[in-house]
Amino acid sequence: MRHLIIPALFALAFVTGCKPATPPAPSTAQPASVVRYSSDASFDNVVEDLQHAIAAKGLVVDNVSYIGKMLDRTGKDVGSTQPIFADGHAQSFSFCSAVLSRKTMEIDPHNIAFCPYTIVVYSPAGEPKKVYVAYRRPVLNEGSDASRAVLKEVETLLDSIARETVGMKG
Repeated sequence: MRHLIIPALFALAFVTGCKPATPPAPSTAQPASVVRYSSDASFDNVVEDLQHAIAAKGLVVDNVSYIGKMLDRTGKDVGSTQPIFADGHAQSFSFCSAVLSRKTMEIDPHNIAFCPYTIVVYSPAGEPKKVYVAYRRPVLNEGSDASRAVLKEVETLLDSIARETVGMKG
């Protein structure tokens, strides 16, 4: 059965104009503080896919920050005309999980610093056809064992949403 699924996924990617996402590079050092995946789908499609992936987990986007448009609008005010993002395509999506957030903060109230959860979608000016989906990895090297374990659950949630957004499973 698996031998049928893989070709079907590639066929679906071809039809939709998406190619498999690029996983983060493996490292022998400390894990990267930012996890980033990419897609060749349009920026608007990736944003829509992210919103669907968040909603599919039963979560609601609390805030969307239009970072790229803000930087475009304020560039001349700070003496810069260098484009950073293609067509102002850089947005940040904030959301929370009542269940997971309560769990993290019951274990350690200082874990409030990890809420809300944020995933960004952006297209760098130098790569206008590439759309990245990224999130900050929670710090897992401090606090109690229970705190680190529940923050790993937060990371797992963020990673599953980001992967789903770019068409990766598992």
